[in-house]
Amino acid sequence: MKSITINGSQRESVGKKSTKALRNAGQVPCVLYGGDKPVHFSAAELAFSKLVYTPNAHTVVIELDNGETLNAVLQDIQFHPVTDRILHVDFYQLFEDKEIALNIPVNLVGNSRGVKNGGVLRRNNRKLRIKALPINLPDFIEIDITPLKIGDKVAVGDLPAGDYTFLQSDTTVVCRVSTSRVAVEEEEEEEEGAEDTEGAEAPAAAEATQE
Repeated sequence: MKSITINGSQRESVGKKSTKALRNAGQVPCVLYGGDKPVHFSAAELAFSKLVYTPNAHTVVIELDNGETLNAVLQDIQFHPVTDRILHVDFYQLFEDKEIALNIPVNLVGNSRGVKNGGVLRRNNRKLRIKALPINLPDFIEIDITPLKIGDKVAVGDLPAGDYTFLQSDTTVVCRVSTSRVAVEEEEEEEEGAEDTEGAEAPAAAEATQE
């Protein structure tokens, strides 16, 4: 999985007054959990753009001003309800020998047969939660939807096993191809056309018999 580096400064004070001063200066208060004790630090708000405003999953390398480097994943983020500015960020520390649970985006590839025939592709889950060692975390989970026909679906249990464990049940639907109104109308037109043909053939057969 790709990593994003964030340069931070350790916080000596974590009170409301110092937190407000940080935000006024364009800094975001952050906390790193998962280690021996929480690590409080701040980082420039612009440093989070590639981490927050993207559908992709990333690990984070936090480089503190004391020379310490810590590996982590984004755990929670708070936004201002009006301005959408980042107010606070929580991270969880990664360790090479400890598994971590993370939401991974689903990447659909190919052109579904069902969609070509008028069906509609519906994405029930755009992300799947997995558990794995940091080294085995994938950038995304790829699904080839080419063979899917109208009425077909892909569930978690249909996905190939990897060096990670899915935390959803095997019956959780990831995507499906549903029937659309266009496809239904086309089917009805075909049926009506077949009935008209049969109706036209019947009198002809009757006339032939009378002769």
